[in-house]
Amino acid sequence: MFKRKLTALDYNDPIGCDITDEKQWRNVIVWLEDQKIRHYKIEEREALRNISSSSWPEALKQYLVDLQCPEDPAQRVASFDWLLGHAVRLVYGESVDKFKAAQPIERGADGKPKAASDDPFHHLDVNSPEFKSGLVSLATQLNMPRHEDPLVLLKAIAIIIKERLSKEAISTAGQKDTGIQLQLKNIDAGFEIKDPALLEAAKVLRLLHIQDLRDLQTKINETIVGVQSITANPKTDQRLGTVK
Repeated sequence: MFKRKLTALDYNDPIGCDITDEKQWRNVIVWLEDQKIRHYKIEEREALRNISSSSWPEALKQYLVDLQCPEDPAQRVASFDWLLGHAVRLVYGESVDKFKAAQPIERGADGKPKAASDDPFHHLDVNSPEFKSGLVSLATQLNMPRHEDPLVLLKAIAIIIKERLSKEAISTAGQKDTGIQLQLKNIDAGFEIKDPALLEAAKVLRLLHIQDLRDLQTKINETIVGVQSITANPKTDQRLGTVK
């Protein structure tokens, strides 16, 4: 029943929000104050943010009093509906011109918004169970770790496919680097061994160790680049309404 208001406020899971769950209830209240209402100063939000405290219900009651909420704090549904409406009014008041200039969304016969015809992915619902299931299956096949945000996971998969499964990557996958031809007699083992056979074996082991270190450094660099490509945007995503 709160889906529309939560969606308007860019909450990360407007459909799955369950205020009968105590943890979700406390998290979403803190998210509303931190991201939308902002009635308290940051340093004044400590009691409300301490969601594991036994005195949290009292902090909520005081919060509703400070907001002049007319609803009974014991009536969770009514109180939450009022808070959502209050948050929507505040968001609208901050950007009146923006909302007045917004164009109405064209909807189809099924009531769903029409997407631009030139967008090949307009029919995809990234939050649907089918899409998430397919995304997880693809990530498993690519030996990738899962991520709770389907958009982040989709972006990571796109990066892997582009870097590892593109035509250029596939065409060079079977090619071996012949490297530089070296003579063992010109390699310094780094220590002295009188036995010539052991000395050559030590030189070979040293070269293999150096190669392993180079491969490790390459993988580390690839990992850093991959992570940076996902986390490079420093903007705060206000849709993430989880308080830890």
